[in-house]
Amino acid sequence: MKISYQNIVLAIWGLLLLASCNTLEKASTHGLNSGYYKLKSKHENTQNIYLDVTNEQINVYHLTKKQPDKNQFLTIPLTKMDSLFCKPMVFKKHSLDIDITTILLKYRPTVLGLPAQLTTDLNMALYFGSRHDYFPIRNKKDPLGMSYHKISNWGYDYGVFVGPGTTLISPFTTNNRSTNEYSGMIIQTGIAGFIESNIVSFGLAIGYDYLMNHDRKIWIYNNKPWVGFIVGVALN
Repeated sequence: MKISYQNIVLAIWGLLLLASCNTLEKASTHGLNSGYYKLKSKHENTQNIYLDVTNEQINVYHLTKKQPDKNQFLTIPLTKMDSLFCKPMVFKKHSLDIDITTILLKYRPTVLGLPAQLTTDLNMALYFGSRHDYFPIRNKKDPLGMSYHKISNWGYDYGVFVGPGTTLISPFTTNNRSTNEYSGMIIQTGIAGFIESNIVSFGLAIGYDYLMNHDRKIWIYNNKPWVGFIVGVALN
């Protein structure tokens, strides 16, 4: 049995969809969880630490030979109290990011004197990047005067992506060299940068599309750069 490029792409697409559904069921996040971090506080050097995070508190441990000490040197309560004393600090974490992504909008610059295009074709890709998360912690008070610790979360990452998609093949996109009009299968690849939240990330991508049939020779956007708005859901 002959296996076509289209069948291969459809199989990859199906696997990515199954992976994304499994991810949403697990509700995977990059939030403040137990693990290894760097601690930065005012007037002190950055320290390598281990955090043990529970619903009630965060226990902070120094590292000795890359292992947590037996006794914590700092405990940060997460419940409201009459008073708190904790100087502002930031926990930092660097990790590998693996996402299921889609480019919601693609801006294709002018080609052969034809107008630039903004497209919303269906697509999906696997993204691999270097992620940097920051968790600032500050003392706050509610309207009743109770103190609590506010933990914020922001981050960024950058990396590469690859995956399948569709695109319109028409007289316009072939410079009138074909009278057919249909949705062609593509492989897209490129680089992207994200602004991060706990689960969903969004950013900008620069990429190229490769049409998976013989019309690639006349498709005016084949291997031409585009700029897009990309969103992702964490797999790890």
